[in-house]
Amino acid sequence: MTSTAPVGSTAVPITSDPDQAQRRVLRVLVASQILSGAGLAAGVTVGALLAQDMLGSTSLAGLPSALFTAGSALAAVVVGRVSQARGRRPGLATGYLAGAIGSVGVIVAAVLDNPVLLFLALFVYGAGTATNLQARYAGADLAAPGHRARAVSTVLVATTLGGVTGPNLAAPTGTFAETLGIPGLAGPFILSGVAYALAALVLARWLRPDPLLLARTVAQVQEADATADPAAADAADTSEGRSGVVVGALVMILTQFVMVAIMTMTPVHMHDHGHGTAASGLVIAIHVGAMYLPSPLTGWLVDRYGRMKIAAASGITLLAAGLLAAIAPGDSVVFLALALALLGLGWNFGLVSGTAIITDTVPLATRARTQGLVDVSIAVAGATGGMASGIMVATTSYPVLALTGGVLSLALLPAVAATAHRR
Repeated sequence: MTSTAPVGSTAVPITSDPDQAQRRVLRVLVASQILSGAGLAAGVTVGALLAQDMLGSTSLAGLPSALFTAGSALAAVVVGRVSQARGRRPGLATGYLAGAIGSVGVIVAAVLDNPVLLFLALFVYGAGTATNLQARYAGADLAAPGHRARAVSTVLVATTLGGVTGPNLAAPTGTFAETLGIPGLAGPFILSGVAYALAALVLARWLRPDPLLLARTVAQVQEADATADPAAADAADTSEGRSGVVVGALVMILTQFVMVAIMTMTPVHMHDHGHGTAASGLVIAIHVGAMYLPSPLTGWLVDRYGRMKIAAASGITLLAAGLLAAIAPGDSVVFLALALALLGLGWNFGLVSGTAIITDTVPLATRARTQGLVDVSIAVAGATGGMASGIMVATTSYPVLALTGGVLSLALLPAVAATAHRR
């Protein structure tokens, strides 16, 4: 049995089993995340090396990361606004399509040896990064409050397969590109373009019902059918909502800044110590795996022990990652891989707990727009971290960068402790 309720100008059907709709949404999101994870990780692996090769300067090697994270900031606004107005399906599909276009632009820039076009294309390519992150919110739209972190983690962990496969295809796709007359370092962007385009197609075709529109419709019907409930009104305290948004955003912003800064310069650091693309691809693959693979466990921990405790664990884990990266010998793939694994794990703790905090405290009426604005801040933090990382390594060293990032992550602890105390 079905019914409909208006959402803006759109009537969205309500199925008799919302849990069934949620399961379908998660299946489609998982498929798209596997594809987009490959597109995201492949470009991250060689972006800095491609810029370094074209410009002949290490000081600007962090610029690609800064550009595609800056592009993701703009894309986060666009995807958030489109999702707010028309639903998750058109918003996410548009973002991935833009990422595919940016990948093609990078390939053309490499063929023409045109740095300006490269930087413009990387900016557009960043839309794929933003969309990959925004998809986690779609997983939580229909989830029950006590299972939101686990729903978010299900979407995130799907990125692991593509995220681990993508960097390990850097060398083969480079060889394939060279057979086509394309510079080898641009090869992974062939994979990125195809993967992002397929992710857009999967969402546009199969993300039905739209999770955000259906969640709004269900909420409207429940509100119309339910009697007035003073306890529910008390639960929607606006001051707590504002503080939740601030803390959730801070957790994700700081973890993104530290993670991007250290991750961006690790391939360059390894290249300077004689490691090839295959070795740096392996380290980045381990890092990306650690970013997403622990998500089911993280989601369970967040739902079981609380958002604030796991957010605090994020800061401590990032500190350990920074310390290990700082003392790791430059010729040791094992120690660098372990450091980057801890870096990814700390980021995962921060993203899942921060996302759950945001989703808990933002009402459905403004959820997608607020989430988009939060992700803008996250992208700006990543862009700043990527740009600053190259400058810092050029003026000091990679160990100094890693140590600084680790110590900076401790700033999470006072904010989390103060918010937990107020609650």
